[in-house]
Amino acid sequence: MRRYDVAGAGSGLLLALTLLAGCVRGPDVDASGLALRRVVIYRNGVAYFERRGLIDADQVTFRVRKEKVGDFLATLAVIEAGGSSVRSASFPVEVDDASEEEDDAPAEPGPEVTTAPRPPKDNGAKKGDKQRDKDELESVKLTLDGREHDLVIGYVAETPVWRPSYRLVMGATGAPGAASVDPRVQSKQAHLQAWGIVQNLSGEDWKGVKLSLVAGAPLAFQATLDQASIPPRPIVSDQGEVIASVPTSETTLAAEAAPPPPMPAPVAPAAPAAPADAAAEYAPEAEERGGLEYAKDAAAPRMPVATRPAAKRATRGAAGGAIGAAASPPGQMVFNDDRLAEASKPMMNPSPPRNMSALAAVAMEGGTTRYDIPFPVDIPDRSATMVLLLAKQVPGESIFLFAPDGGVPASSSHPFRVARFTNDTKGLLERGPIAVFENGAFLGQGMVQPLPPGATTTVPFALERALAVDTAREESAEGARIAKIEGGALEIERDWVTHTKYAVRNGGDAAARTLVKHPRLHGTRLHAPPKGTEDNVGTGSALVPIDVPRRGTAVLDVDERRIFRQQIDWLSQLADDAVQAYLKDPRADAPVAKQLGQAWDVRGKLRPAIDERDKLLAEQQRLEQQSQELRQNLRAIEKNRTADELRRDLTDRLAKASVRLDEITKRVIVLEMQINEQQIRFRDLTNEIKLLAPLAPVRSAP
Repeated sequence: MRRYDVAGAGSGLLLALTLLAGCVRGPDVDASGLALRRVVIYRNGVAYFERRGLIDADQVTFRVRKEKVGDFLATLAVIEAGGSSVRSASFPVEVDDASEEEDDAPAEPGPEVTTAPRPPKDNGAKKGDKQRDKDELESVKLTLDGREHDLVIGYVAETPVWRPSYRLVMGATGAPGAASVDPRVQSKQAHLQAWGIVQNLSGEDWKGVKLSLVAGAPLAFQATLDQASIPPRPIVSDQGEVIASVPTSETTLAAEAAPPPPMPAPVAPAAPAAPADAAAEYAPEAEERGGLEYAKDAAAPRMPVATRPAAKRATRGAAGGAIGAAASPPGQMVFNDDRLAEASKPMMNPSPPRNMSALAAVAMEGGTTRYDIPFPVDIPDRSATMVLLLAKQVPGESIFLFAPDGGVPASSSHPFRVARFTNDTKGLLERGPIAVFENGAFLGQGMVQPLPPGATTTVPFALERALAVDTAREESAEGARIAKIEGGALEIERDWVTHTKYAVRNGGDAAARTLVKHPRLHGTRLHAPPKGTEDNVGTGSALVPIDVPRRGTAVLDVDERRIFRQQIDWLSQLADDAVQAYLKDPRADAPVAKQLGQAWDVRGKLRPAIDERDKLLAEQQRLEQQSQELRQNLRAIEKNRTADELRRDLTDRLAKASVRLDEITKRVIVLEMQINEQQIRFRDLTNEIKLLAPLAPVRSAP
């Protein structure tokens, strides 16, 4: 069997990718004396950059690309030991050239003057000028008090989003280096690796920066604070015109002035703010001077990057785990001999890292997940780096999922092969591709949707034609429950039941555990679902399990019920079913049940009397029709002397019908009297009953 080696899974935590670079235009933001120390990248196209350095001057000059000045000013944060000494921040303001507007404005009316035609404007040159203006660098100057300053400057700038990529090894158990597991033994464990791909298009190399990736997207927008804005104002004339609307004034009574509160020390912005350990590792000597107090990250080694030679920064990692990319040729990775020999060894599956402390530290901040890389990272400009964020054993298995997809026509009758695993980490797994491996073989690829901690996902990666599914549906109304009794009227609840049946045929030699993604009907509830059913209300579907034997067929019946109400007659069969169920229910209201019991005793006499009367009335109608026919026949043979025998027979039958009609009439009169009496009693009893809260239907647990 062919073996697949996922690059870097067992030999390193960084992969460097060189991007196609055009013309080099320099960094978007640059400041002499303030080196880039920290980068926090989000999933919404922005990143938080942090620079630090010792400044012994009266100002700091930032060179900022023209199109970035607005965002730079809107998010600029200054952190300084002993409080901020920044007095002002100055920047140029772009003013439109009025001469160009005058050239394009229509000419004032006046006498015609014939002049030579003006040369046409070079639109191409204008576009080139605009692009050059866009790439120009503007100076933003921070004015200080002229003394020595330990400055940390933070700001937000546009940056490509970081993108996750996952590896899932099915049936992986045990620690690295443990004996392999028999592939025939079913395992519900999987090894999950999460990688983050970071692209540096900032125009400068990131050398020895502390990198964090945030699985979240704080609100961010483009700011234009560098552009002058003069809003239009209303014109008030003194020529006698009347203003149509005069604003009303507001009056505040004078009060004793309170002393102003003390000015708070400047802090970093809340949304993209750097963690408290932002600068502790970059200048240890600052701690000795009693400078800024930062919490130290136990997982991150203290590495004074600013004092290390560039060659060491390019190759040194945390605990010997990861190798930077700055010193490697474009598109290649450089490893020492030991790691190169390790990487050349064949692997059955992507391997977990040997040094687990080199993985990213996962933290929750403000509802978002942050991955802090515990070692300095080098990412050259116009390149990308892939960092290993986590490697963990998680609950997982390879099963089948029947989920018809319009983009895959055959999925309407065949299930998918799926990798099902639980996010057993402490953070959110962002949307990204996932590659699935098992027994040293690549099984396929899928897409993971955003997965919160503790949630379970089912990722399709292939279609399984050895299983076939047929679907059928039938509907009916079932049950009767008292919903409301008021004013002598009875209202009941019934269930509109929909049975969706999935017949799954297995043509393979192994049993197949299959999940059916059943689209839920709006407003319904699942009744007696199989054990292990997951009713996902948010997605409008339910995952219902079914075990299909080898070369056999299994039928899954999904029962969904929706409650509807209707007003019915007290004497109907549905009313009797509803009342009898209420009287047998231990949750029934005792006084109401007693009243219903008394009323139902009367109904027990009333209903038979009505049934007997209705039966006699039907017989009476039939006998009257028969008697009418007999009389007509007798009139027809009245003068026929040869029909004496027939005349006697008809006369005898008519006499018997008359006798029976007399008996029915007498009995109906007696029954009418009994019915009227019982109806009055029943009406009085039911009018006294009041039930407004129905009992909840009994829901069968899965």
